[in-house]
Amino acid sequence: MVEPHTPRSLIVTLYGAYGRTPGDGPMPVAGLVRLLGAVGVDAPAVRSSVSRLKRRGLLVAERTADGAAGYALSADARQLLDDGDRRIYRHPDPPLADGWVLAVFSVPEAERHKRHLLRSRLSRLGFGTAAPGVWIAPAGLYDETRHTLERLELAPYVDLFRGDHLGFSATREAVARWWDLDAVARLHHNFLERHEPVLRAWEARGDAAADPEAAYRDYLTALDSWRRVPYADPGLPGELLPDAWPGARSAEVFRALHERLRDAGAEFAHRK
Repeated sequence: MVEPHTPRSLIVTLYGAYGRTPGDGPMPVAGLVRLLGAVGVDAPAVRSSVSRLKRRGLLVAERTADGAAGYALSADARQLLDDGDRRIYRHPDPPLADGWVLAVFSVPEAERHKRHLLRSRLSRLGFGTAAPGVWIAPAGLYDETRHTLERLELAPYVDLFRGDHLGFSATREAVARWWDLDAVARLHHNFLERHEPVLRAWEARGDAAADPEAAYRDYLTALDSWRRVPYADPGLPGELLPDAWPGARSAEVFRALHERLRDAGAEFAHRK
């Protein structure tokens, strides 16, 4: 996954926050330069990153309604962002009523590079490792997993199963083997360290609508930091997690920033 606050990551975050419109019309290049400039990205870096995203098939060059050069989301990118919404804005501490989804894959030795790609993608989707070649996640991640594997043409190498954990160890103990929970907790703590003071400052400051540019800047960087966290954290129920798990608190901070700043920032984002 791209590290937060790189030009490429911020562009994806910008499209996710403010770039999906009816018909997915293009965002003008001049607008991208202005909006990325507000968070410290210079014009050459914007253009270079947009070109890379175009080569990856995520952005498509199109003219805006007034004839200006611009870039629209591809169908794959729109699916990627729509899937991401379910992660980024999900309710914390979900139930596990649907059980687990298992991904079991086998890749011929002649295509072993795809084996690495599969492992990498499953890890980025939030899967843990139950055994060599057997990856596990809450069943709620099935749709996004299927979309991702189909988009990357990896589906022929994978079988997906849904089921329950029946033992022999307690599920809470097994979860601690399947995921590096310490690493996930650090992501939550890092988010809180960087963005909880921002929330407290806005709470003391008052109305975000009074400063749309500041609201946009703080929201975009918070979203850019946050959107990688739910991909490392698969959204396990609280009863399966260590005591004093920071995930609920970091999710509350992000939700509060979203509710306070997103719409105020949209006024700046959509300014002509």
